Amino acid sequence: MTLWRPGITGKLFLAIFATCIVLLISMHWAVRLSFERGFIDYIKHGNEQRLTMLGDALGEQYALHGDWRFLRNNERFVFQILRSFEHDNDDDKPGPGMPPHGWRTQFWVVDQRARVLVGPRGPVPRDGTRRAISVNGAEVGAVIASPVERLTRNTDINFDKQQRRASWLIVALSTLLAALATFPLARGLLAPVKRLVDGTHRLAAGDFTARVAASSTDELGRLAQDFNQLASTLEKNQQMRRDFMADISHELRTPLAVLRGELEAIQDGVRQFTPESVASLQAEVGTLTKLVEDLHQLSMSDEGALAYQKSDVDLIPLLEVAAGAFRERFASRGLSLQLSLPDSLRIFGDKDRLMQLFNNLLENSLRYTDSGGGLHISAGRRDRSVSLTFADSAPGVSDEQLAKLFDRFYRAEGSRSRASGGSGLGLAICLNIVQAHNGRIQATHSPSGGVSITVDLPLERDLQRDV
Repeated sequence: MTLWRPGITGKLFLAIFATCIVLLISMHWAVRLSFERGFIDYIKHGNEQRLTMLGDALGEQYALHGDWRFLRNNERFVFQILRSFEHDNDDDKPGPGMPPHGWRTQFWVVDQRARVLVGPRGPVPRDGTRRAISVNGAEVGAVIASPVERLTRNTDINFDKQQRRASWLIVALSTLLAALATFPLARGLLAPVKRLVDGTHRLAAGDFTARVAASSTDELGRLAQDFNQLASTLEKNQQMRRDFMADISHELRTPLAVLRGELEAIQDGVRQFTPESVASLQAEVGTLTKLVEDLHQLSMSDEGALAYQKSDVDLIPLLEVAAGAFRERFASRGLSLQLSLPDSLRIFGDKDRLMQLFNNLLENSLRYTDSGGGLHISAGRRDRSVSLTFADSAPGVSDEQLAKLFDRFYRAEGSRSRASGGSGLGLAICLNIVQAHNGRIQATHSPSGGVSITVDLPLERDLQRDV
């Protein structure tokens, strides 16, 4: 036999419903207590006023008659006086010792010797309310009423029971209404949570197109928006992973096909095994090696596995060393290399990774700049950052191509041939290096007709990252 375990809807319903029950019962007892105390105080105050009025009236009658003989065994006379106070009908005939309508107590009239003149049989209560009857300054008797609390519990028991039944009936009806209102309220409050649960299940099953409706602006609404953003990111990452694998297979297929073709030609005797053929094979192997190395560098930078040993670095010597290493290669292609640099620009960064960044940018310009043009490197300070600009000459690219330059395996010449371009990973690695230095890199149109790549690196020391 399995125990019933309520879900989150049941738990929320029980929590709200239990709170309503506790509040209803607490209010019931509070109202009952307040009613009983207030009702007794009301009766006590009214009876005290009536006792005072009755004592004054009996004092006047005593002064007229001179003694209490007119009152002995004449309860009707007293009740007529009381009815005159209450403005009741003369047909209202109470029982012996009981006052007319409006009273909730018994009373006695006694003379100066404490002998009972009017009142029910039995001893006069000592704890009752007593009002003296005075004539010409002398006490000639008293009016005594039984305690209000005692008579309220005895004579008004039916009224009290009726009030209790009515109170509990109100509690029962309120409980039923609370249950009817709480259940749809709990379901309505948890409807966004259930949508999030269903969306999470779809997401866990690999359906990255799952989205949930954000129907509010509260915490659940913001959670739904965050869920949709997470699903969108996962969907985008999945598409990028598929594209990445397709690009890798495409990039590896071309040099492997060339290698296979040349080896088969040598094997079939179509081509002689000469130093020239070996050099060609080595060139293709070098291309594959470069591609694999770029993939390795990119994967490590994506995962943060590249070791960044940051310190105070002067960028100017690094730029001059990198430009000096490429100057001869630029000259062999008929390209000029110009530098417009200040004396010093110091930042907090990794010297080796910054050198890799500059080499990749120089290599990119060398591969994609037509002969007769050149590359101009400039640097300077801008607010609280260092700005480096690598602007080359024609050919240029379109606005659409500018937005894709830092995508992996993208080459702007429009051909997938590796004859003129590299692996298409150099600028992607540059992007990761710049982001690791809390900087920003962007590509724009160069004034000389080519592409201008700007790198902004912060001057202040950021948190050092040693991986």
